[in-house]
Amino acid sequence: MIAAAQERDVIIEIGGMPIALHTDSPEFLQILWNRYGGFVNPSAKSVFDLDVEIVPPGTLAGSIDPDGDLSVSFKGERWIIQRGDFHAELDPALRRGRIRQTASPYAIDAAFRILHSLLLARQGGLLVHAASVVRNGRAFLFAGISGAGKTTISRLAPPDVALLTDEISYLRRDGDGYIAFGTPFAGELGRPGENLRAPLAALYLLAHGPENRIDPVSDADATRALLRCVLFFAHDPHLIGQVFDSACELVQRVPVQKLTFVPNSSVWEDIK
Repeated sequence: MIAAAQERDVIIEIGGMPIALHTDSPEFLQILWNRYGGFVNPSAKSVFDLDVEIVPPGTLAGSIDPDGDLSVSFKGERWIIQRGDFHAELDPALRRGRIRQTASPYAIDAAFRILHSLLLARQGGLLVHAASVVRNGRAFLFAGISGAGKTTISRLAPPDVALLTDEISYLRRDGDGYIAFGTPFAGELGRPGENLRAPLAALYLLAHGPENRIDPVSDADATRALLRCVLFFAHDPHLIGQVFDSACELVQRVPVQKLTFVPNSSVWEDIK
């Protein structure tokens, strides 16, 4: 890692899409290694290149709150993304972009999520506010709004379950189905998912209740629930339409059920 930190470049592969980052800041390179080390793939061919300029705090226009004032817009053929702690201009045709940001892992984390959501929208994939795991070679997704139980069900998982994420699930189309990928985007568990992939077997919509039970969900209700959990930040009508179509397509191709559970490990007896 020390040798790598002396270079200017690092390739971070999330969801099978390697993104190369170029920077003159050794401090920022160390941040990247600390946060994304399990997803670094120096031999991968990048699908997008980012030049990252590190600037002192307070030199970017906008809010000082890194969680506020997020804006994703389109100017000509470029994507413009800005928040209080970073400003990015991305050219999807050239597959290159430039980011000015503070030396913060939260800034690059947000930029990554937005960039991947834009790339996935054109490929029929989705970023979903959901936990996901691999069991017996198949992936299971647990979606819900904050408080629905994503972290709880992740924490209760038995030893034969590999955690892909307790926060942001990454889905890509694969023939007639979908592949779920591990992500470094950690939720309340505070640890990244494993860098694994597996075919998606089922999507569960989480709810707390007095007993463990699995109930069918109509396609319409499943689509509405899924769309509430999809991460997408841009206001481009064409891309929004693609995201909507992708959600409808996923519901048609993957079993979606409502999983009501009590907070103990017995819920995993029904997830096989």
